[in-house]
Amino acid sequence: MVLRKLAIVAGLAAFALYLWGLLHVLGALLEAEDGGTDSSPLRPCRTTGWQYDKEAQSVTDYSVDFVPLRFVCETSDGGSYVADTVPGYVNPAVFGLVLAALGCWVSALVVAPPGPRGVRGPGG
Repeated sequence: MVLRKLAIVAGLAAFALYLWGLLHVLGALLEAEDGGTDSSPLRPCRTTGWQYDKEAQSVTDYSVDFVPLRFVCETSDGGSYVADTVPGYVNPAVFGLVLAALGCWVSALVVAPPGPRGVRGPGG
């Protein structure tokens, strides 16, 4: 019973952390879609020293990857690079928590497999 509860807690923590990273990506999407005088290159695609970086200057589009969670800036020469919108700890922590949840769940099934419920013994 403890292993199943631990699996549920780890799964919920992974889900919450994934949502935290998804909020960062959604914020970057809002910034990317916000036009105006300061919209080139896309604000989420700006790196340190972007004024002197030819790759950052040639950003033409963007895409979002959901596994792993990241905001990808696409350049005019067909290349791409990952923007620093999602905190670096999110993807490894989500992966570790999902593995922990699966491990606890499988362990719980091995230790105490679910039996038939509501079955009464003889005479009951």
